[in-house]
Amino acid sequence: MLLDRIQEGGPFFMWPIVIVFIIIVALFVRQMITKADKAHTITLLSNISLFILSWGFLGSVIGLIQAFDAIEGLGEVSQGMMAGGLKIAFLTTVFGLVTFIFGRLFILILNLMK
Repeated sequence: MLLDRIQEGGPFFMWPIVIVFIIIVALFVRQMITKADKAHTITLLSNISLFILSWGFLGSVIGLIQAFDAIEGLGEVSQGMMAGGLKIAFLTTVFGLVTFIFGRLFILILNLMK
């Protein structure tokens, strides 16, 4: 099911979000295990999570533009087709937001451990 959603949202935008999610989790786990420079890890998590949030919104905007181009070309569109297009366009935003929230949660945990 998750792989289907990734393909629906467009691999160009979705796979980087998945990869960055894995990187964010790996950075947090590394910090918890090695007790490396906490400030550096927090900065990395902050920058990466903000980037991926922006990346998700960019994917949604481009998806909406493509959907509206298709609608313009067809003339009339059913409600089901419109809803399906909007769902696909917002998948990158949802995945980007989830990744962002996890990054921010990890930052919060690391700050609380100071």
